[in-house]
Amino acid sequence: MKLSFSGRRALILGGSSELGLALAELMIRQGLFPFLTYRNKKGLKRIADGLEKFEGSYSTAYFDLGIPDSAVSLFEDLNQDLYYMVDLAQGDFEGLVGSADSRDVERYFSENISARARVIKMAGRAMLRKRKGRLIFISSAAAGKPNSGQGFYAASKLAAEALYRNLSLELESRGITAVSLRPGYVDSGRGRRYLKNRRVRLSGEETGLKVLAAKEAAELILFFLSERSVTFNAIEISMGESLKEILSDYQYGCF
Repeated sequence: MKLSFSGRRALILGGSSELGLALAELMIRQGLFPFLTYRNKKGLKRIADGLEKFEGSYSTAYFDLGIPDSAVSLFEDLNQDLYYMVDLAQGDFEGLVGSADSRDVERYFSENISARARVIKMAGRAMLRKRKGRLIFISSAAAGKPNSGQGFYAASKLAAEALYRNLSLELESRGITAVSLRPGYVDSGRGRRYLKNRRVRLSGEETGLKVLAAKEAAELILFFLSERSVTFNAIEISMGESLKEILSDYQYGCF
C-alpha cells in the first residue's frame, strides 16, 4: 500500500515494543525516517535485532516518562526536526481504586499524565517550526469500557486523550492535527498477555472477538498518519474490524 506523507522524520515513543517495531518497518518502507525510543538496554537490543535489515534508516534515543530530563534530551537529539509522533508509551498499573497505595497512584499519574503533557508540549513546539505535524496517541478500549482493576489505567488514557484532543484544537489552524486510536484486541505486548490469560483464540471463532495482529494495527496507525486521513482531527477512534474495512477499501481504490 502506497501512502503519501508531507514530512519524513517520525518519533515513536515506546519504539522497542512489538507494535513500535512493526510500525517502524512500515515507515521505513514508505520512505519515512523513524526515531524510536527505548527505556533500557534490553529495549535497545530489541530495536537493533528487529530492524537489523534497516540499519542507517532509523535512529534511537533513550526516553522514560518517569524521568523528566529524558524528554529534554530526546528533543535535543531530534534537533526540532519533527513531522510525526506516535505515542505508544505506557506504564502498567492495575489495582482496585479502593485499595491502591496512594504513592503508587501519584507516581503513575505523574508519569502517564503530567510527564506526557510535557512531551506533547515539546512535540507541538517542534512541529510549529514546520507549520505541519501529525500526532497519534495509542489509547485503549479500556478508556471507554474498563474492566475491574483498570480504573487508573483508564483514567490515564482518558486524560491523555483530552490532552491530544485539545492540543490539536489549539494548533489545527497552524497545520498540526492529532487523533487518539483505541485498540481493541491486539496480539502484541499487553494485549497478548490479556488474550493468553483468557485463552482467547486469534481467530475469534469461538468468542466472536476481533483480534488484530501487530502488523495490522501498525498499518492502521500508518494510514492515520498519512495525508489520506488529515480530515480526522481531535477525535477518538476505536480500532477493530471497521478499520480493517477502511484499510481494505483504500487498498482497492475506494478512497
